Amino acid sequence: MDEALQEKLAQLRGIVGKMKRGVFFGGAGVSTESGIPDFRSQDGLYRQKYAYPPEYILSRTFFDRHTAEFFDFYRDKMLALDAQPNAAHKKLAQWEAEGKLAAVVTQNIDGLHQKAGSRAVYELHGSVLRNFCMACGKSYPVEAVAASAGVPRCSCGGVIKPDVVLYEEPLDQRVLEGAIARIRAADVLIVGGTSLNVYPAAGLIDFFEGDALVVVNRGAPARAVEGALYIDGKIGEVFSAL
Repeated sequence: MDEALQEKLAQLRGIVGKMKRGVFFGGAGVSTESGIPDFRSQDGLYRQKYAYPPEYILSRTFFDRHTAEFFDFYRDKMLALDAQPNAAHKKLAQWEAEGKLAAVVTQNIDGLHQKAGSRAVYELHGSVLRNFCMACGKSYPVEAVAASAGVPRCSCGGVIKPDVVLYEEPLDQRVLEGAIARIRAADVLIVGGTSLNVYPAAGLIDFFEGDALVVVNRGAPARAVEGALYIDGKIGEVFSAL
């Protein structure tokens, strides 16, 4: 570990040591260390070859027009039910238990933050663990979708849709407002494992008015984050060093 990185880690330790109402805002990079592929990296889903671009497959238009093909892709690439929380998930849960972290705001849909023990989690893009019938509203566990073939159907005959936000769909307003309120009230905002490339989620950091802003990510984010302590690295490895 080089001297510059050691110095930044020391700064981060100092920030976390004083943190009282911290918020963590994270993206796909938080889960890659649990074996879940991201979207935009060299090995991400957007660089893989499919009959349709993954961005289109994960759109509401594709879901409505090609429902069976959507679920073929979804079951194959979006469900990682054996994945386990990594060091980043566990450290965040620890900070919440210690009263340092007020909330996790995540763009991920895998439920690993809750699996690690975090309770105050704002899932901006929903969760694969929740599914509902589009006709009658009945809830279904993720296992029902994973074990199905073709289009999963409710007992009433309706299509079972994962509670995830597809392209062209709006974010859940209640979740969005809750995340903004937590970020606005935070004394520390730690941004991790996200390229800050997806809006409106990436714009949430603009609501931060606290004392210290930290960015931990592999490579520079898509947008400049003025005044932030920036650490280039895998978030699990960085958090393990704290």
